[in-house]
Amino acid sequence: MGQKKTFVTLEQIKEINKNYPTPFYIYDEKGIRDNAEKLQKAFSWNKGYREYFAVKATPNPYILNILKDYGCGADCSSMTELMMAYALDYKPEEIMFSSNDTPAEEFAYANEIGATINLDDFTHIDYLDKVLDGKFPETISCRYNPGGYFKLGTSIMDNPGDAKYGMTHEQIIEAFKILKAKGVKKFGIHAFLASNTVSNEYYPTLAKIMFELAVELRDKTGADIKFVNLSGGIGIPYRPDQEANDIAVIGEGVHRAYDEVLGRAGMGDVSIYTELGRFMLAPYGALVTKAIHEKHTYKEYIGVDACAVNLMRPAMYGAYHHITVAGKENEKCDHMYDVTGSLCENNDKFAIDRELPKIDMGDYLIIHDAGAHGFAMGYNYNGKLKSSELLLKENGEVKMIRRAETPKDYFATFDFSDILSKLDL
Repeated sequence: MGQKKTFVTLEQIKEINKNYPTPFYIYDEKGIRDNAEKLQKAFSWNKGYREYFAVKATPNPYILNILKDYGCGADCSSMTELMMAYALDYKPEEIMFSSNDTPAEEFAYANEIGATINLDDFTHIDYLDKVLDGKFPETISCRYNPGGYFKLGTSIMDNPGDAKYGMTHEQIIEAFKILKAKGVKKFGIHAFLASNTVSNEYYPTLAKIMFELAVELRDKTGADIKFVNLSGGIGIPYRPDQEANDIAVIGEGVHRAYDEVLGRAGMGDVSIYTELGRFMLAPYGALVTKAIHEKHTYKEYIGVDACAVNLMRPAMYGAYHHITVAGKENEKCDHMYDVTGSLCENNDKFAIDRELPKIDMGDYLIIHDAGAHGFAMGYNYNGKLKSSELLLKENGEVKMIRRAETPKDYFATFDFSDILSKLDL
């Protein structure tokens, strides 16, 4: 299948491990910055373009501050994500609140800090009306779901009709009419049709659908449409034999659709927004873990000190994450292993029947493409503790950007002080 390049070497890992025990997450600052710069360049043709980084993917203030250097805003989906964006001094117009099944207090807080509210459902108009006592913000966005199946060539198919997100075509038209009557002055539309697409055609195809909807909404409701949010969906090549998306080609494709639809309709001042998470961070984060056990039964197993609480995607979806045995990049992959964690769940496996070099105890395994939806999805099952997050800076220094959890953290939320005193925590 081939190999993926790592951004951290065995020598660096050994040095890092002197201060930070495995498992740990490590992020590549140079890779993050280079990628953010390429994205901005790809959409620089649009005067109002802004990337609203999907905070859910990698909710770390240090990462968000790097992206801020490139004009990125924050796409938030919960109260704590909104609080993080506010605490990091994002301007109101730099915060997008895209949530679903939203509690009243979260709508109220989003409105209080001036975030742009992206309504997921038609019924949320009345709900928001009650929360805000009829005082709607000047700008509102609505999420669109065209229903049916979305198909692009032979490789990408998704089922928006089975997704819980967004409004139908009829609902979004009616929503704009109602919101306009309630005093909303500026509008945006948003949609998400497919996840982790490795195709330069996805965004331009989605853009054309959204641009045509924008023209229809203007014509049928008289709404002043200020932006079209293409959301996420641009994926990454998790497997080494997959070809990566070319963001420059994607930007050109969206530009053509923009000129063809919005330009001809006299809507050439509409801003384009994106809310990428995986594309922005996944390749630039890795989970580093150590081989601590081997087992020879009906299969060959390598047990590592990380488990699904550190990276749950393989256990949850059977997702593929490439693995490099640090220092053995040029050795033959002539052994077949299941690479497992220590949870009391049989799906706690980072790889199944994976061909790798011979693994010796103490070897470091680098689990690739974990920079988005990796640490963020962690949990504490089996009493496991979350790892540290480290940043490999451009100058080669390593900075801890989140400490590892301790037993004291785990027990701190119990209303039972005797536990802490007995354990001397």
